Order: sequence, then C-alpha cells, then structure tokens
Amino acid sequence: MRKNIVAGNWKMNTTLNEGVGLAKDVNEALKNVDAKCDVVICVPFTHLYPVAQVIDPAKLGLGAENCADHTKGAYTGEVSASMVVSTGATYVILGHSERRQYYGETAEILKQKVNLALENNLTPIFCIGEVLEQRENGTYLDVVKAQIEDALFDLSAEDFSKLVLAYEPVWAIGTGKTATDDQAQEMHAFIRKVIEDKYGKEVAENTSILYGGSCKPSNAKALFAKPDVDGGLIGGASLDAESFMGIVTAF
Repeated sequence: MRKNIVAGNWKMNTTLNEGVGLAKDVNEALKNVDAKCDVVICVPFTHLYPVAQVIDPAKLGLGAENCADHTKGAYTGEVSASMVVSTGATYVILGHSERRQYYGETAEILKQKVNLALENNLTPIFCIGEVLEQRENGTYLDVVKAQIEDALFDLSAEDFSKLVLAYEPVWAIGTGKTATDDQAQEMHAFIRKVIEDKYGKEVAENTSILYGGSCKPSNAKALFAKPDVDGGLIGGASLDAESFMGIVTAF
C-alpha cells in the first residue's frame, strides 16, 4: 500500500533559531495527534543537523530541499547527498520548479541527483508540473509525461519504487491559485498511468503522488479525498505549525 505523506518545503525561509523553533512546534503538535499520514519537513541545509536534534524521527521525517549532482570535489557552495545523510535527513526534494526555472536544472542534471540520492538511501521527493501557458494551451499532460520519462525512466522498477512524486502546477505556487480537486485528480491519475505503462500496475499503485500547489487547511480535505492524491508538498502553509498541522489532520 502506498503511503499518505504531508511534507513541508520551507524554501529559503527562517533563520536557524526560527527554524529550530518551528520544528519543535511541529514535533510537539504531533505528540497529541494520531496522524493518518507520514509527516516530513524539508528545511534549508543550515538547519538540517540542528533540527534533527530536536525532533522524534519516529513521528517526523526530515529532508533537504536539494542536493548536488556530484559526489564530492571542487564544487564551491554545493552540498552532496552523502552530506545530507550525515545530518540525519532521510528525504530530499529534487526537481522543484524553482530549481528548474532559476537554476537551470535539466533532466540530465536531475538524473544524476536522483541516482546519488538513491545511492545514499535518501528518498527523493521528485517534482513535476506545468506552467500557466502549458496549462492553457493544452500541452500540460505531455509536459509532465516528458518530465517523468526524461529524468526517471532509466531507473529500474526497484529504484523507481523508492521515489515519491509531487505534482506542482507551477501556476498555483505562491499565487494563491489552486488547481481544483478535479484538476489535481486528473493529473495524478494520468501520472499513475504513465508509471503503469512503464513499470506495471503494482509499482504504479504503490507510488505516492503528492499535490504541491498552494495546499492549505481550507482545501486539503477535498484534495486528499481524491483517490490518486496521496498527500501534499506544502510551501507557505508549512511555515506555521498550526497551519501545517491543519493539513496533516485533513486525512
């Protein structure tokens, strides 16, 4: 059975003290909740080790927001998958639309990152999604299919089954717009069919596919009720413990 997952993506937010405080608040809130999903927070590199010290890994998973496409070496400013693991993290977000848009991450770069993450026993949360123009001109299904095929379909079925996917309609990130629950379901079902056509029904049925476009406590319940929506990759709402927990308890 695939897992339901709610993962926070803090992006470039919070100082170290603020981040540790937020992680403590989420960790404390989870003590009083029988969560029906796995809960993860993905935090800036500077926060990983300190946050790992203040959370209960049995209740709250920890992830990085990125990792390098090299093992080690003269890559000033980069952080490798093995470095991420050494902090206590077990997840890593890869292929986020902001990384693709602002930092030129291509399918070839993402292949390397995924492979290195898997070699280091990190669970990649791999992001895919279309921009507004692609949604409006009707190419959005083809765009998402290509993102999956180009970066991930060299993986064996065994390795692919270790991934979590996150569909992020780029036009809904930080804009206040949200895909309707029916739009989310359409895309998630399509993604599952793309996986099934390559790897078979069992792998497809066991792949968690998260929704990542302005998910909030007010719309999470309707989104998570859809049969192919297995949780959320949460941006802004993950920066407030109460708001984030409102999404966690939507299951």
